[in-house]
Amino acid sequence: MKIAELHKIFLQYPNVSTDTRKIKENDIFFALKGANFNGNKYALKAIEKGAAYVIVDEKEFAIHDRTIVVNDVLTTLQNLANYHRHYCKAKVISLTGSNGKTTTKELIHSVLATTYKTIATKGNLNNHIGVPLSLLTIKKDTEIAIIEMGANHQKEIAFLSNIAAPDFGYITNFGKAHLEGFGGVEGVIKGKSELYDYLTANNKVIFMNADDPIQKEKVGHYIKKFGYSTSNPQFYVITMTTADPFVKIEVEDTSIKTKLIGSYNFTNCCAAILMGKYFNVPMKLIKEGLETYLPGNNRSQVLEKNGFKIILDAYNANPTSMTAALENFANLNATTKLLFLGDMFELGDTACVEHQAIAELAKALGFENTYLIGENFFEVNSDFQKFKTFDALAHYLNENQLEENATLFIKGSRGMALERILEYL
Repeated sequence: MKIAELHKIFLQYPNVSTDTRKIKENDIFFALKGANFNGNKYALKAIEKGAAYVIVDEKEFAIHDRTIVVNDVLTTLQNLANYHRHYCKAKVISLTGSNGKTTTKELIHSVLATTYKTIATKGNLNNHIGVPLSLLTIKKDTEIAIIEMGANHQKEIAFLSNIAAPDFGYITNFGKAHLEGFGGVEGVIKGKSELYDYLTANNKVIFMNADDPIQKEKVGHYIKKFGYSTSNPQFYVITMTTADPFVKIEVEDTSIKTKLIGSYNFTNCCAAILMGKYFNVPMKLIKEGLETYLPGNNRSQVLEKNGFKIILDAYNANPTSMTAALENFANLNATTKLLFLGDMFELGDTACVEHQAIAELAKALGFENTYLIGENFFEVNSDFQKFKTFDALAHYLNENQLEENATLFIKGSRGMALERILEYL
């Protein structure tokens, strides 16, 4: 079946599912394959649960007249998403980067949705499956689609760019994330810059942080760029007045008080302001979009429990984001500070060096009550308390009372699930 024909069916049944456990009436089920599963085997189950059509790539499972056989289900999903993206009139903004992608995406959405019919990537559906699924949520009346793109190796952003075909693009930063897959920091820069490569090759608009030397070098004299800066009048000037603990911003004689902690969130806000300005969103609505945004899902959340003030930033971590977070926490006004740091994943051969560097930074910043959790942190040379597993930390917390009225900062990679610490307070 040609993609154009499949797209006609999709317009009749515009909800896509890849998981029979979550399938709903009249969904189109795409029978994807993985290392440990074969979606083709669930074709009949999908139909029994009410799927309008099922897309498979193994003929033996085409046992119903609502089953469509294709050469490869994943490729078909990606091609359908690309076709739909061009079929709709929505402008597509793609963003990638080492840190802050999801928060930035949500801030941009919060600002632009005040004025336009806007959709954005749900959660972190930002890979070779997530990007197509996100594109397929674009509706006929959608004006702007904000598509997050993640990657852990080179050529991945180039591939996703060709699927999403963005009209605009933004890179949050270039940091020490997924070093194992990218082959070091230079590999990260090259891999993330594939978004720039797509945009320049197709004469599209680049949004940029003009204070970032890497972005300045990569974008160079490209004409279709729109950037922000804290001081350079050649670009749109935005300044941060404070981040203790919440980020406050001044722009065009307007004061914006966000509910985001940490100076590292300033540039995330700047991207949203910049795009709001580009798309002619009134400043009062830009302000409203930023001030009403409340972080969730373990991202820079400020909580209180049993007398403790908690900064929970346990969604993910890498050396760059960990460094920024520690420096910010060091500048925070608090009588007693407790630091809980979990392992940073996907660092490959640099894991030992990077974890040691973070432990030394915490010491240099004057943190005393510091708890290091995970196999990598357990191996560092440090006087801090170390726990090889979360269970070991949990046992310690059950047996020991933390200082009352302390401010806790919790950060680690997603796999560490350090939000579990809250259960022991």
